[in-house]
Amino acid sequence: MTDRGAVLAALGTVRDPELDESVTVLGFVDSCTVSDDGDVEVHLRLPTYFCAPNFAFLMVADAYDAVSTVPGVRRAQVLLDDHFASTQINEGVAARAGFVSSFEGLAESELDTLRSDFVRKAVMAGTDRVCRPLVGAGVSSDELASMSLGDAPPGEDRERLRARRAELGLPAEDDSPLLVDVVTGARVQPETLPLHLRRARLTQVNTEANASVCRGMLAHRYGSRGEGQVEEAR
Repeated sequence: MTDRGAVLAALGTVRDPELDESVTVLGFVDSCTVSDDGDVEVHLRLPTYFCAPNFAFLMVADAYDAVSTVPGVRRAQVLLDDHFASTQINEGVAARAGFVSSFEGLAESELDTLRSDFVRKAVMAGTDRVCRPLVGAGVSSDELASMSLGDAPPGEDRERLRARRAELGLPAEDDSPLLVDVVTGARVQPETLPLHLRRARLTQVNTEANASVCRGMLAHRYGSRGEGQVEEAR
């Protein structure tokens, strides 16, 4: 039999691309059922009826991929409910048709570039979470610019930053620079470090604000916790 906990754990690896948060943490998983034969049906929900269809498509497609890889799953079905583009998204993901084919005549390209753009933002937000405590502790700009990723305090924020950098093919080893350009991967130099940190801080503040708004709208719309929502979003 397929373990339902394993299915929820797989869904926990799926992220809202804009917020860089798990769909389970955010409460986006409305239901998850697993039959004795290994058939899985997952229903997702979003904060509003008009959430961007490209974001929604990414989450539904990623959820389908994640659930399909769980041992024992014979058939996976992931459905987005209460969304203006539910039909196109659900049918497109089920057919593995891609975003352009699913929105024929409306979409011009697949979502790889969009995904990469949001991972870059996640790297910048993660940079703020790792570096702001160091600055607060008195680490100078010159010291910060010379630090390696492995020099940062160990913990969830550092490993999350490492993972996002690895997704983009940026240096992510312990001896890699702590501060890197999110496009080139080059070490950030002391003269450009203040601007880099300000951009990182702005990205993190915007992400936190958007996440707070989304959680509030979801709670107002549905008034219930999602499946697998065992902790609060960051």
